[in-house]
Amino acid sequence: MSKIYAVGDIQGCAPSLKTLVKKIPSKSKLIFLGDLVNRGPDSLGTLRYLKQLQEDQRIECILGNHDLHLLAVDAGIRMTKGLDTLRPILDAPDRAELIHWLRHRPMALSNGKVLTVHAGVLPQWDLQQTIECAQEVEKVLRKKSYKDFLANMYGNTPNKWSNSLKGYDRLRVITNALTRIRFCTPAGMMEFDSKEGFEDGPKGYIPWFKAPKRKTKDTLIYFGHWSTLGLLRQGKVIGLDTGCVWGGKLTAMEIPDSGKASKTLEIIQVDGYDHPLRM
Repeated sequence: MSKIYAVGDIQGCAPSLKTLVKKIPSKSKLIFLGDLVNRGPDSLGTLRYLKQLQEDQRIECILGNHDLHLLAVDAGIRMTKGLDTLRPILDAPDRAELIHWLRHRPMALSNGKVLTVHAGVLPQWDLQQTIECAQEVEKVLRKKSYKDFLANMYGNTPNKWSNSLKGYDRLRVITNALTRIRFCTPAGMMEFDSKEGFEDGPKGYIPWFKAPKRKTKDTLIYFGHWSTLGLLRQGKVIGLDTGCVWGGKLTAMEIPDSGKASKTLEIIQVDGYDHPLRM
């Protein structure tokens, strides 16, 4: 039986990506945990390579906040920022094809035992609700009117979940949880400014995976987004953003069929990009 691996944030580091794929056992499948592009040296090459691998049914890619930023920039809703490396995509002859492919990628994936997501989940969501919420955002991203959603996607409010949320408020909370969350209160109120390690959050806030009544506590979860954590293995929570774009590593870890975390799960790493602005 072929193995499945989760892979942390690439952020446009195409050379590291291609080196990693060569080290993965043949016939294996890969799930990339979002932030496919931006900040690294070759976002265009990364996107083209991933698109081909996905069309060959070798991989799947989850959307992260940098990927949504690309969609918003392409749509004319956001401007590029100082560290962005998105211009080659915007100038590419296959720009429209790449953007169409990107906005049809999932926001989260699960086989019923394991959840893969870019940033995290809210404590009120169980596994089924997490996937259902992800599908709500996927549905609007795949519509012809998807730019209307992108125009209303940004903002930090509402910052907590309610099943009664509707419209863009509801979609914004879902998107922020799946692609931006690091810290929240025990009740699930999100905070978006802090990027420190999980012991150094704002007063009253804890890492999302430490929420005491989190309904996904029995689900094995792989996530990215939080490079200051490095390779994190805490019970059934595995963080794989190992700072590839900041001179760290690009990391793949085996996903068990059983949904049970194990010290024997295979880890494959390659060197990342030595960013010129790395501190």
